[in-house]
Amino acid sequence: MALRWQCLVVDCRDPELVARFWSAALDLPLQEDEDEDGEWWMEPGDGSPDILFQRVPEPKAVKNRLHLDLRPDDQLAEVARLIGLGAREKDIGQGDVTWVVMADPEDNEFCVLRAIAPPA
Repeated sequence: MALRWQCLVVDCRDPELVARFWSAALDLPLQEDEDEDGEWWMEPGDGSPDILFQRVPEPKAVKNRLHLDLRPDDQLAEVARLIGLGAREKDIGQGDVTWVVMADPEDNEFCVLRAIAPPA
C-alpha cells in the first residue's frame, strides 16, 4: 500500500482572508471551490503538497503544533514584505535566534529563516 501526502490543511475563521495572504506571500495562484463551503487552496505543482484553507467555527486559541519555516533570499526584506501583506512579528519566547517568528492574519505562526549564503 502506498501513501502520498496530498495537502497541508489550515483551519481558518475566514479562509479567503488567510488564503489570499498566503497566496501573495508564496506567490502561488489561489483557487476556490464554491461547492465546498468556501474552501480555498494553492497547488505549488512541483510535487509539493497542496495548501488547503478550510472554515472552522472556533478561533485559534493556542500556539500552533505545526508551522511553516520559510527560507528567503533576504530575511529583512522578506519580513518587511510579509508585514506589508498583513503578517506581524510575534514573540513566543524564542529569545535571541536567527529566525523571525511571525503570524498570519489569523495568528497562525510561521518562521522566516535566515538566508543561506550562495556557494562560493
